Amino acid sequence: MKRLLTLTLLIAVVLSLGSIAAPARAATTLTIESWRNDDLTIWQDKIIPAFTAAHPDISIVFSPTAPTEYDAALNTKLEGGTAGDLITCRPFDRSLALYQKGNLAKLNDLPGMENFGDVAKSAWITDDGADVFCVPMASVIHGFIYNVDAFKALGLEVPTTESEFFAALDKIKADGTYIPLVLGTADQWEAATMGYQNIGPNFWKGEEGRLGLIAGTEKYNAGGFLAAFESLAKWKDYLGDGYQAQKYPDSQVLFASGKGAIYPAGSWDISTFRAQADFELGAFKPYTPDGASECYISDHTDIAIGLNPASPNQEAAKTFLTWVASSEFAGIYSNALPGFFSLSNAEVKLEDSLAQEFVSWRSQCKSSIRSAYQILSRGTNFGGTDNESDLWAASAAVLNGAQTAQEAADTVEKNLEAWYKPASK
Repeated sequence: MKRLLTLTLLIAVVLSLGSIAAPARAATTLTIESWRNDDLTIWQDKIIPAFTAAHPDISIVFSPTAPTEYDAALNTKLEGGTAGDLITCRPFDRSLALYQKGNLAKLNDLPGMENFGDVAKSAWITDDGADVFCVPMASVIHGFIYNVDAFKALGLEVPTTESEFFAALDKIKADGTYIPLVLGTADQWEAATMGYQNIGPNFWKGEEGRLGLIAGTEKYNAGGFLAAFESLAKWKDYLGDGYQAQKYPDSQVLFASGKGAIYPAGSWDISTFRAQADFELGAFKPYTPDGASECYISDHTDIAIGLNPASPNQEAAKTFLTWVASSEFAGIYSNALPGFFSLSNAEVKLEDSLAQEFVSWRSQCKSSIRSAYQILSRGTNFGGTDNESDLWAASAAVLNGAQTAQEAADTVEKNLEAWYKPASK
């Protein structure tokens, strides 16, 4: 009897010690599907630890797929019932299609969604604006990065209006030391993305003009959309020798080498130039037409995250999504990836001064997104191209002098009208 009592006590002690020594385990594990495999370490080292510190009962597994394989792999998982709890959302139609198939949950009532404005939500909302299905995470902003040393050497002030911009280019060109504008047209997309869509919102008044295109009250070959092509056409006199054969990586290397004065940029270029350029970098926002009273920026929606309706962990997943909508996440994500900016209304102080300059424009100007991305690139013209592709070709043609601004704008509008009929008409 004594031996049995001793054995019982021993077992009790061992079990007690085991329970003390064993670490507490999270009650729920959430898996995130994503195409962004380049930021895996950021999630593992910064984002996930910050969340689990406040929510130790929820563990997170970030499970990315190669970008080129993501859509197909995700659809296969969704069809097979093996997809993760949380789905990283591409902007516009691909995520909208997932929602329409019942593969993304409606998040209208999710706490934290009030932290995002209409532009921020525009890439992950139904056409009628009734339902939001992803929490916006980040956008990229367009503007100009410049060589501060070159500006100092030439006594240049940062331009704000169209006339000031071209006056600065004239002075840089006359001096001859630097290429005034570093941009190539060989890949075409840069001509539209960092050219036309960069300056365009100031000419077509941002969302007013963009939504007008969708409604059919605005046209590419009239008003502000034509004026943007006309302004872009003036750039060709300030580009470097052989710019027609210059590809995007060539432009990056050329500017980083210190040979150029101004680089029409996307904020994603910040990290590249931080790593490659050995001169001081500055940034200025897109110039406005002379006499304009307001300014606009292309603050283009890039990435978001949504909820798999089939997830068995709905409440835990919503807890994480609410945290993604918080100012804490906004600060962590924006600083970990300079040039990718939180879409939250929360004020975020960035450690990178160039990134901080870009994001400060949100408080000075109204935000918009690229004109072709919502609805207008769903169909194709008789030549098989969509609106975005047409803008690439037209912008490059204008910069190459192959088409006038009016000719390019007429082509884009004709191709859009070949298939698109606004609902209001």
